Amino acid sequence: MAAIQDHAYLKLCAELASYLSISLSSARKKVELAALKNGGKDLEARKEMAIRLVQEAKSLSSGKDGSVAKQFDVLLAALAEEENFMVED
Repeated sequence: MAAIQDHAYLKLCAELASYLSISLSSARKKVELAALKNGGKDLEARKEMAIRLVQEAKSLSSGKDGSVAKQFDVLLAALAEEENFMVED
């Protein structure tokens, strides 16, 4: 299936990708899956879903816990007892 090339849709997906710190293709897939889950198959339904997801991501990043990227950085931080743990030989 060819990718949708609508400029406004791509801009919304890029904004979502930026807020969530994910790739553009992952953001587009997220929007498409959410739109399909709600029964929308056309471009307008995907744009509406992208707008809704961007608004949700904005509210998460402006919340008391900070951005999604900051939360992810906190989760990836190594604990003191795990710093010298080797996964491989």
